Amino acid sequence: MKRGEEDMFSVEGEAAAGTPAEVQARKDSPLAARMRPRTLDEFIGQEHIIGPGRLLRRAIQADQLSSIILYGPPGTGKTTLAQIIANTTRARFLAINAVLAGVKDIRESIEIARSVRKEYNQKTILFVDEVHRFNKSQQDALLPHVENGTLTLIGATTENPYFEVNKALVSRSRIFQLKPLGEEHVRAVILAALADPERGYGNKRVEMDPEALEHIVRVASGDARSALNALELAVETTMPGEDGVARVNLEVAEESIQRRAVLYDKDGDSHYDTISAFIKSVRGSDADASLYWLSKMVYAGEDPRFIFRRMLILASEDVGLADPQALGVVSAAAAAFDYVGLPEGQFHLAQACLYLASAPKSNTTMAYYDALESVKSEQKDEVPDHLKDASRDGEDMGHGKGYLYPHAYRDHWVAQQYLPGSLQGKVFYQPTDSGYEATIRERVARNREAQLEAADQDRRDLEGGGGWGGASKARGVKAGSSWLERAASQSGEILKRAREEIFRLARAKRDSLMLDLSGGTGFLTWEACRIAPAGGVWSRCDDAAKRQAMEEWARHLETLARPELLTASLDSLPGELGSRAERPRFDAMVGMDLLRLIADPVALVRDLIPFAAQGGRLIWAEANPSRSQGFRELLPAGRVPEDLADKVERLEREWRAALPPSPLETTQAALSGLVQSAVLTPRDFSAKKHFSPAQIRKWFAPEAAGRPDSLLAKLASELSVRERSILEGVLMDVFAGPGIDWRQSYDFLVLGLA
Repeated sequence: MKRGEEDMFSVEGEAAAGTPAEVQARKDSPLAARMRPRTLDEFIGQEHIIGPGRLLRRAIQADQLSSIILYGPPGTGKTTLAQIIANTTRARFLAINAVLAGVKDIRESIEIARSVRKEYNQKTILFVDEVHRFNKSQQDALLPHVENGTLTLIGATTENPYFEVNKALVSRSRIFQLKPLGEEHVRAVILAALADPERGYGNKRVEMDPEALEHIVRVASGDARSALNALELAVETTMPGEDGVARVNLEVAEESIQRRAVLYDKDGDSHYDTISAFIKSVRGSDADASLYWLSKMVYAGEDPRFIFRRMLILASEDVGLADPQALGVVSAAAAAFDYVGLPEGQFHLAQACLYLASAPKSNTTMAYYDALESVKSEQKDEVPDHLKDASRDGEDMGHGKGYLYPHAYRDHWVAQQYLPGSLQGKVFYQPTDSGYEATIRERVARNREAQLEAADQDRRDLEGGGGWGGASKARGVKAGSSWLERAASQSGEILKRAREEIFRLARAKRDSLMLDLSGGTGFLTWEACRIAPAGGVWSRCDDAAKRQAMEEWARHLETLARPELLTASLDSLPGELGSRAERPRFDAMVGMDLLRLIADPVALVRDLIPFAAQGGRLIWAEANPSRSQGFRELLPAGRVPEDLADKVERLEREWRAALPPSPLETTQAALSGLVQSAVLTPRDFSAKKHFSPAQIRKWFAPEAAGRPDSLLAKLASELSVRERSILEGVLMDVFAGPGIDWRQSYDFLVLGLA
């Protein structure tokens, strides 16, 4: 350690004492050095760490300081606080500068600390200015002696210590961040210097114009040292007038504090703070602020390629699918910059910056990290068999079988399981309503809704035969098959088209109040929310689990756009609605497949009439198996013995003839005197559909004979085991491809309630 550095700060508080030469040297020191506060009471600013009652102030006053690191921009008081500690502590105070000191200096300081502790039982405080300049070996040399209490460390740095200082040192020190002084603080520092007769200009006749004072305050940007240096230059270069007064005007002030060098260390905290400000300004769509921070980085000598890298990240992270062209624009600008270089390349920086700042924003690419978290927590999930590679072991292992080729379907989409079974219904990507992403938002949502509803319907159909079985009255029959086995029998496209027909018949408007009676996955609810954003949507939920699932989906909507959810059975729903303080009046009530849930349709409609608005309608859709896909139609000519084909056709004809009238036909007739109008509209829909081998095997399993009123039961009772085996094999081949055109019929009952 260089001689004199250990006495850099007074130990006994004798800042004003010394030899005449030392006193004179202090008088000749720069104003900023002379005006350095000597006590906490003289310290201006940083109230958040040394204000009355604050931890650091109490520790200094009680001389109970533990290791600390002070960090903040230049001129905010780091070294001053160290000097105040030196003037007040009873401990030995040593000071070194990390730029000048080496490992040898550190070892000398440690030896002094050991000696003082041994001989005088006195603590030693080591102040290390610019502590971030210590290399790893220097910091490692210091660490054990901070740990064992030989030294109490006070580090000062302009850089974030969490980035630049040994983590072990940081963990053993308390961090205090000093902030740029406020203008009121800088103003107080200047006025104190003008008034102080001993250290400042109080013994001189100096007048400072208010605008000159404010200019220095403003341009100093929170740096007291810069402000005092400017004041000193202004006063010392201003000749007194005839009256002996030195008047500092605005012109002098402007000359005294020329434009400050931009505070920007490419390897330090200002670098991180400025790029952070740039990123946040672009993300916040503030083009002016974005250009300002961009200009500051370029002016300070930041590598333009680093800036382009950040903008390439922004283009995907913060703009994303709201404007898919943003990534291309920034990539092209970066390529153009490489070709042109500076200074003209600044145009390309500016163009990319302005494009990103003005583009619509979406951060939905962050959905990737949600998926990543699921991968980390669900590592046991396997790829579903139908998604596995069939080229290697499809024949022996069944890999790839049951996969539905989307391009073979309408709109190049088909409802199908893609996620592992344990994650079905999990939502990672939620499109925003910003820019281009708004155009795909509804398409993505509708596909998801159709996929979930199709899965729900398949669960209900398992006891039937995909349209040929007896309908179950119980919602959500628990089946023994996996979602994969059910997924293949979905017909999401048919469901979407049936939903379109429901809302066409409902004549819903933007301000309609609508009620979804279905109680399932919200398949009708979410479409109603899109159609009636200015009205409102109420939705019945079968149970608490279904309600929770719908609440999870609803959180992606704006608060006012979310549906009102009711947990009630269909029979108890009117009572639930009637218990409300304000009785709702619905313009449209909609529902699909409601007959399985109620015993008396007429009673339900009668009880719902009081909740219909003037002109209110109820649109009720039910699948009609008597007109739906025929079994015999699936059997290719020549693939089945003629006598067996004829037998199947006869049995199917007998089964259809024995079917009762459409349930909605009966309901329509019973309601004729109760409602304003009742119109029954049949519609047929067709789409590509696929059944898995597991589902086909269930059709011909022995238990199929026990399904009441089902075609499969009739076939099971009338056909031999051999005949059923032949049909099973043929249908396996039929559905081995991308699927077949499947016809499904619905009846739509439109009731005018009021």
